[in-house]
Amino acid sequence: MARRTFSIGGVHPHDSKISRECPIVPLAIPATVYISVAQHIGAPAVPVVAPGDKVKVGQVIAEPGGFVSAFIHSSVSGTVKSVGPRKDLAGNPQTCIEIAVEGDEWLEGIDRSDALVTDIPEDGKAIVEKIRLGGIVGLGGATFPTHVKLSPPPGSKCERVIINGCECEPYLTSDYRTLLEKGEQVVVGAALLQKAMGGVPCTIAIEENKPEAIAHIREIIGRLGYADMEVMVMKMRYPQGGEKQLIDAVMHRQVGSGALPISVGAVVQNVATALAVYEAVQKNKPLIDNSVTVTGECLPTQANFLVRVGTPLSAILEAVGGVPESAAKIISGGPMMGRAVANIEAATVKGTGALLLLTEKQTRRAPESQCIRCGKCADACPMGLEPFLLNRLAKAGDLEALEENAVHDCIECGCCLYSCPAHIALLDNIRPAKGAVLGAIRARAAAAKAAAEAAKK
Repeated sequence: MARRTFSIGGVHPHDSKISRECPIVPLAIPATVYISVAQHIGAPAVPVVAPGDKVKVGQVIAEPGGFVSAFIHSSVSGTVKSVGPRKDLAGNPQTCIEIAVEGDEWLEGIDRSDALVTDIPEDGKAIVEKIRLGGIVGLGGATFPTHVKLSPPPGSKCERVIINGCECEPYLTSDYRTLLEKGEQVVVGAALLQKAMGGVPCTIAIEENKPEAIAHIREIIGRLGYADMEVMVMKMRYPQGGEKQLIDAVMHRQVGSGALPISVGAVVQNVATALAVYEAVQKNKPLIDNSVTVTGECLPTQANFLVRVGTPLSAILEAVGGVPESAAKIISGGPMMGRAVANIEAATVKGTGALLLLTEKQTRRAPESQCIRCGKCADACPMGLEPFLLNRLAKAGDLEALEENAVHDCIECGCCLYSCPAHIALLDNIRPAKGAVLGAIRARAAAAKAAAEAAKK
């Protein structure tokens, strides 16, 4: 079968999967965890515990603050010490629930056995409800509450579930290891998502540089007898795992500007999310941990850890021998879309998937020169945008023109910066401009809604 890929833009960075042979091993539980209530897209969760409360692993400690929000569960057992602000990895204050760890006592009803549960519940709505109660969010980076994505608006219908196993970012390998080590659970999780969406077909998309995972998942699908599920081999191309790019590759459909994937009949979920869905529905286990790749050429030890949510980043780094002197920067995520860590005492959140350590040589930028209008950034943009133009408009602060040129469609993949021969920090300028435009769009929508409500009175 021909390898698939998306039709617009993209680049080809070296994959650098130097931790691919490292199995996922549980990280030691820290003495204290700090669990943020704002670790998903949408409204922060509302704490329902107070200092002095005793909690168990899996217990709800914060409830959704709105429809687009998620439950937060304790990842440890112990005593709540405080509920208040603590600096995140960028140094910004976020409300966190601090828990002093005491033992490892789990909430009753959570099945911790390795027994594979393959019976799929008949009630799709009940599956979505268990996903909601389990606090499951997208673990591919966006952390969008999964139950919301599985609840299409009126008039929209899912035609295909796509499981994203591409892991196209250089260095990252936790999804690859999950496919190898928890492949059965991922496949059953995919089947649960199919049932939740009305029994539609499912495609598990895996990049060609993971042949062992491709063969393994195909064998599992055949063994479990899922006739409407397939593995599709994708070309190595960044950002192959981008939601809109994956839909283009798999379904040959383009998601319109500002539109959601469901508008073309697609629901996309990450491999780790499919595993979390399996654990929530079949094992009653909420989302309290995630696999984290710890990697970098300057590290003598590479690793993939299973990490409890709220673990300080410093504890993860200590497990690989600490931060080496040659490390100049720590990235949460991959080198293309990850964010620099300014505070290693920040704690992991549900979506933390990697810590990448880079040397000064790897992070040093070449001197920026004048734009030569070569158009390479536009050729590389997988969203069909013109980054050179957006950069100029961003510097001018022209929000109206930025909106007209669809800056809000930027997925912040970094292809423009990667391809620019003048070494212009395009994304550094475009990202805040995108935020400003999205803020203006939201404010306009809120004003229109308020005006409509006022007119009804």
